[in-house]
Amino acid sequence: MKKALRMGVVALAVAAVGSATAIFNTAYTHDDYASAPFVQTAVLKQGATGGEVKEVQRRLKQWGYYNGAVDGVYGPQTVAAVKAFQKKNGLKADGIAGKSTYEALGMNESAKALQGGNSGNTQTANSNYTSSDLYLLAKCIYAEARGESYTGQVAVGAVILNRVASSKFPNTISGVIYQRHAFTAVSDGQINLSPDKTAMNAAQDAMNGWDPTYGCIYYYNPAVATSSWIFSRQTVTTIGKHVFAI
Repeated sequence: MKKALRMGVVALAVAAVGSATAIFNTAYTHDDYASAPFVQTAVLKQGATGGEVKEVQRRLKQWGYYNGAVDGVYGPQTVAAVKAFQKKNGLKADGIAGKSTYEALGMNESAKALQGGNSGNTQTANSNYTSSDLYLLAKCIYAEARGESYTGQVAVGAVILNRVASSKFPNTISGVIYQRHAFTAVSDGQINLSPDKTAMNAAQDAMNGWDPTYGCIYYYNPAVATSSWIFSRQTVTTIGKHVFAI
């Protein structure tokens, strides 16, 4: 998601810290989350940039409409691919990715975000999730990845949401996070730490459709992973210390 779309300034001052030495002076509480403004997914057109553009490009490329780089830049080649896709699917071929195009691409969360449905900030831009879901997602991101880059933190959130969408995992954020042995941070109690502003923004971006992992449902740190099974998963990308896989 383009950084300009996020409400508020992203705090990038969180240093790579050990699990036992984290500083919590920028922590957010559940009440802060419940009253925070939530980001709306953008209508994409030529000149747009960001993670959501990458997801549009990835899907178009997978289906043979787009041959360029998945670089997050909505240039003329992306516009042409969107137009071809729209024409094929009986949509207005204007090259702009809006709600109908998102739906045809299968980007249902982005379509729902554009549709709105917030009521007094009790729900996130994705109407399937509540502020409580956002807060829990941010807690897991903070507990699992507070020493990673901002993109790395969004990526962890995206994996959790990809699991919610997968038939292989529970269909709620709480179900995924608290699934037995799924996350080290739950097993060792770090899930109970209060998330900071960076984790909050990362959770918002993940919910609004930014997926730096391109659909991954697993991630691990190869330096500390002990399960031989996880190494057998197909690697898609590496962000910081984490390998993301399917």
